[in-house]
Amino acid sequence: MTTVSLNTLAKRKREGRKFASLTAYDALFAELISTSGVEVILVGDSLGMVLQGHDSTLPVALDDMVYHMNCVRRGNRGSMIMADLPFMSYASESQSLESAASLMRCGAHVVKLEGGAWLAESTRLLSERGIPVCAHMGLTPQSINRLGGYRVQGRQPDQASTMIEEAQILQDSGAALLLLECVPVDLATAITGKLEIPVIGIGAGPHTDGQIMVMHDLLGVTPPRIRVPKFVKNFLRESTDGIAGAFRAYADAVHEERFPEMEHSFT
Repeated sequence: MTTVSLNTLAKRKREGRKFASLTAYDALFAELISTSGVEVILVGDSLGMVLQGHDSTLPVALDDMVYHMNCVRRGNRGSMIMADLPFMSYASESQSLESAASLMRCGAHVVKLEGGAWLAESTRLLSERGIPVCAHMGLTPQSINRLGGYRVQGRQPDQASTMIEEAQILQDSGAALLLLECVPVDLATAITGKLEIPVIGIGAGPHTDGQIMVMHDLLGVTPPRIRVPKFVKNFLRESTDGIAGAFRAYADAVHEERFPEMEHSFT
């Protein structure tokens, strides 16, 4: 696969072609994923739950993200790498810049921040200094205590209206991508159609520009203490070529618009 960039994803949105994203945390899986047709690798703070044994992403530190970012960079073979800024590593604009710079030096192409319109100034600051930003809205795991659990966001009309407005604000502030997690299909479709930047969905229905999954969920090895979300599909179960085949099957299903289906979505 040729090297994927933001221009690649923007072109796919203009052409109406879907792209696939998947988490990775080490060199081996990064190589398997990046050679399977998956355009975007996310070094996610989900590692706190699937690797470190925590109940949430909150204990993950910036040093953890730097370590795993370096591992993934060594294994990557052309995918675009996005890295999460972990909890409380972007509480101020100056801290956002310092934290993002640490991940960019390790080889990240994009950094991801969770939140709404309050991220506008940090997003503008980062993008003006050459650091592409993916804004993460909807269910934001770093805010799990405020949200009261892992719940679908944007079901109420006022919540949906606010989310649409804030997505536009973040795009206007320089966000290069938007990720929507656990939002109703109609809301995700409206936001995707309204924005010029590519929109990635997880539990956001089939009409976003791209899809993302946690690698462990895709392989059917979600830790037993974690409830398997509705939007997950085990691609390893159907693979005739092991893990590598599961990654290819996922990428193909996204590209061909066979995943996700409505059974993986929220109304």
